[in-house]
Amino acid sequence: MAARGAVVVVNHGASDLLEAHLARTAAGLDALVVVVDNSPSEAARARARELAGEHGWVLVETANDGFGAGVNAGAEEALERGARALLVVNPDLDVAAADAAALLDQVLDEPGVLVAPVVQREDGSTWFSGGSLDPATGRTRSTQPDPAVAVDWLSGACLAVSAEAWRALGGFDPRFFLYWEDVDLSWRARAAGLRLAVRRDVVATHAVGGTQEHAGSRRKSDLYYAQNCRNRLLFAALHLDARTRRRWALRAPGYARAVLLRGGRRQLLEGPGPVLAVTRGTFAGLRAIARPPARHGGP
Repeated sequence: MAARGAVVVVNHGASDLLEAHLARTAAGLDALVVVVDNSPSEAARARARELAGEHGWVLVETANDGFGAGVNAGAEEALERGARALLVVNPDLDVAAADAAALLDQVLDEPGVLVAPVVQREDGSTWFSGGSLDPATGRTRSTQPDPAVAVDWLSGACLAVSAEAWRALGGFDPRFFLYWEDVDLSWRARAAGLRLAVRRDVVATHAVGGTQEHAGSRRKSDLYYAQNCRNRLLFAALHLDARTRRRWALRAPGYARAVLLRGGRRQLLEGPGPVLAVTRGTFAGLRAIARPPARHGGP
C-alpha cells in the first residue's frame, strides 16, 4: 500500500498507550500517522509532542471537544495532506501493520464500504465482531458471530473509511462527545447507501478500559455513565420517528440501571457519583428527545 492512507488516533493523556500500541503499528506501515492530542495537562501534551517528533507523526493539538471532534480534526489534516483513506484507531488497540494495510487497501479499492476488523480482548475473547441495534428497545450488541448477518454498526475503536465516504458523511457528529458516535456514523452511512463490513480475517486486540479513568477496577468514569445514557437518546432524537423515540424514552431508566451496573454494585458504596452521572446523562438525553436537533452531515 502506498502512503495514500492515514492512521488517525485521538490521544487524551495516554502517551504510554501510543508508545505501546501505535508505535508498533506505524513502524511497519507505509501510511501517514496523525495524532490528535487533547490531553488535559501541559506535561501530557509535551510528552505527545516528544513522541510525535521521535516517530515522525503529524501532531494536531486541540481542545478536548470529544472523541468524534478529535477524529474529525485528524481526518481533516490527513485529507489536506492527500490521504485517500482513513483508519481510525484507539490508542489502546493493537493492530498489526499488515492488517492495518489490508483495511486501508479495501476502502481504497471499494470507496463505498466502511470496514472494521474483529476486535478481541487481551484474554482472547471477542469484544467486537459486528454491531447490532434493536430499534424497539434501543439496546446494542457488539458481537455478531454469523458472518452472513448484516451488521448495523461498526466500532470506532478500529474503523477504515475512504476519503470519499468520509466527506459525504461529514465525519463524526461532534455532539456525541464520547460513545454512540460510531453507531450514528454507521446509521448515516447505511442511509447514504454505503455498506458496512467486518473483516473476519483481520483481528485487532483491544486493551479494554485502557483509556478509562478507572481502569483496573470495574467502576467506569462518570463521563462513561453520563455519555452512554445521554447519547442513546440523542441518537433516537436524530434518527427515529416520534413513536419510537417515546418508547426509548420510557425505557431510559432501565437502560441507565444497566449502564450503571457495568461498573458493579460495590461502587455504589463509595459515593453517589455514578448514580448522579447516569441521572444527569438521562435527563440531558430526554431534553434532546423533547426537542430533536438537526441532523449532522449526510442523510
